Amino acid sequence: MVNKEQVSWLKDRLLILAPAKINLTLLIAGKRPDGFHEIETIMAKINWYDEILICNGEKKGIDLICKGPCWAPEGKENLVYKAAALMLQKFRLSADLQITLIKNIPAGTGLGSASSDTAATLLGLNRFLKTGLNDMELSEMAQVLGSDVPFFLNGPLALCRGKGEKITKIKEKFNFLVILILSDVSVSTKKVYANYIHDQRLYERSSETLIGFIEKNRIDLLAKQCINMLEKSCFELEKSLAKLKNKVQSLGVGPCCLTGSGSALFCVIESGDEENAIDFQQKIEKETGCKSIIVRNNRW
Repeated sequence: MVNKEQVSWLKDRLLILAPAKINLTLLIAGKRPDGFHEIETIMAKINWYDEILICNGEKKGIDLICKGPCWAPEGKENLVYKAAALMLQKFRLSADLQITLIKNIPAGTGLGSASSDTAATLLGLNRFLKTGLNDMELSEMAQVLGSDVPFFLNGPLALCRGKGEKITKIKEKFNFLVILILSDVSVSTKKVYANYIHDQRLYERSSETLIGFIEKNRIDLLAKQCINMLEKSCFELEKSLAKLKNKVQSLGVGPCCLTGSGSALFCVIESGDEENAIDFQQKIEKETGCKSIIVRNNRW
């Protein structure tokens, strides 16, 4: 997959690409008084995209159309619709908009596509409606819509804390090649967090490691650690994913990591060699029956 520009005009329509992400590490610091979990995670955008098209609509208000190989909720339940409604409300606009979401990235995989779609909608409407919001104002709107949404306005690599909304950009580049393994399992983030049992010692140890690697600019070494403190909870709920991880690792690919709350797994190909990645991809698909794709780090 080739890295593309995020925003482009197609005659009278604005196209915005919404990249997926992987969590190179995901730590849980504990539960907050508001019931959410405090996290520390390094998130990296990858060059696999949902697509959003914005144009003037023929119907009154917001007309959201969902297309593509993957399911997405239609109408007011979709975060894309909510983002558009929030933007119109903020500026007291009564524009008639047609927004088409082409859903290529499956939900319930820990790849952040719904949050990315939301951020892309804010970016796109800011351009399409000429509302002139700056980065800070867009980020404030993003936080209202979801914890991971602010990251997708930043990046492509960042340390995210709090519920995920406190973003510290990592300026150093980390170029990687990854095989994404996509089972047919969809995991509920809410259920994974509800099932999570905190391990403070593991958090303290892992957090020290995380900060140390960031200070040394060794994100590559951090990625090899495969520390995701939600993995145990996810695998307890979906035992087939634990078996899938073990099977993939038995093929000699290297460490196999869970992203987010799951269900997608990924393997970083150390050599960065695409031919090597294709060989492993074919082996994984043959031995597991799971779909997989090869992706790289996104450049924006």
